Amino acid sequence: MRALLVVNPQATATTPGGRDVLAHALASEVKLDVVETDYRGHAADAAAGAVVDGYDLVVAHGGDGTVNEVVNGVLRGGARPGLPLLGVVPGGSANVFAGALGLPRDPVEATYRLLQAIEHGTSRRVSLGKVASSGGELDHDRWFTFNAGVGWDADVVAEVEHQRARGLQASPGLYARTALASYFTQRRQPACLTVQIPDEPPFEDVRLAFVSNTDPWTYLGDKAIRLNPSTSFDGGLGLFALHGMGLPTVLRYVAHLLTTDGNPRGANLLRRDDVEYVRVTTREPVNLQVDGDLLGECTEVEFTGVPGALTVAV
Repeated sequence: MRALLVVNPQATATTPGGRDVLAHALASEVKLDVVETDYRGHAADAAAGAVVDGYDLVVAHGGDGTVNEVVNGVLRGGARPGLPLLGVVPGGSANVFAGALGLPRDPVEATYRLLQAIEHGTSRRVSLGKVASSGGELDHDRWFTFNAGVGWDADVVAEVEHQRARGLQASPGLYARTALASYFTQRRQPACLTVQIPDEPPFEDVRLAFVSNTDPWTYLGDKAIRLNPSTSFDGGLGLFALHGMGLPTVLRYVAHLLTTDGNPRGANLLRRDDVEYVRVTTREPVNLQVDGDLLGECTEVEFTGVPGALTVAV
């Protein structure tokens, strides 16, 4: 088996020692090449090259952003038979995709699990989400593995990326502080979204829209945040949208999500599971994020579920 290991050396929990241990362990089982990323999009380019060169396995070692890039590289020519198997060894701060797959979020344990999968040939097909956006500064498609959204969450991602560029390390505390500050900005300048889903009339005056490809939506430390517990890699997309952003409403949902296993309900909440697509339009450009990676601003975006788009070593 020919394998390419794609490593993001800047990921939060990725270390040179851990990379070397992983590479040595994989090299004992496969014919291994290693690429360390040094620019945005490098992981996607390396994964796309692995498809052209006929590799059997592409392993992403980094955070969810690295995994997202590798997935987009593998699927650059579209979902089709004969693509390399995806392997994931977490090295970031959240590692949502690995957690949702039931993989260990510890890099050493995940390496052992990957070696077992290679030895025994175990894998699973997973559905993915795809984003088609336009307007503002965006006009392109992008795959996502676990979540995407417009509005509040994307604003948080934008600010966290800004803080990380200034040298701060991503942490649950940084995300929490940023989310609080972004909430008050949302209150002063609320988004006004129109949301469409199959077989239902458009929903007007929506303030935020989160789209899930699986459960959980994300992690806050070790706590799984579950917006759409019935959404999985075996079905369509989940939608979590709010009509109101009043403080009592937001505090109620935040408290529910932090203290329970999900399944939120309420008059201001628009929630659906297993939908084929979610289309969002807005007059003013809003931020768009996928898998915790800011894409930029757009005025139109369609999230589509693609069944069985990728095979992952588990």
